[in-house]
Amino acid sequence: MESQNNKPCKHIEGIRCSVSNCYYHEHETDCTAREVAVGPHCADCSGDTACATFKPKAEG
Repeated sequence: MESQNNKPCKHIEGIRCSVSNCYYHEHETDCTAREVAVGPHCADCSGDTACATFKPKAEG
């Protein structure tokens, strides 16, 4: 089920996010995206990765 702003109503269990300017960020560390994509395709350490699901919050 989705809320009126087209975001899922629940956060993803086990995913913590601190990117407060992301559209899917809720509360302190909740991610409400339907799924999370992490990239790029090749990495040698966690610092080489990033959330490809990031969408900036609308200013307003």
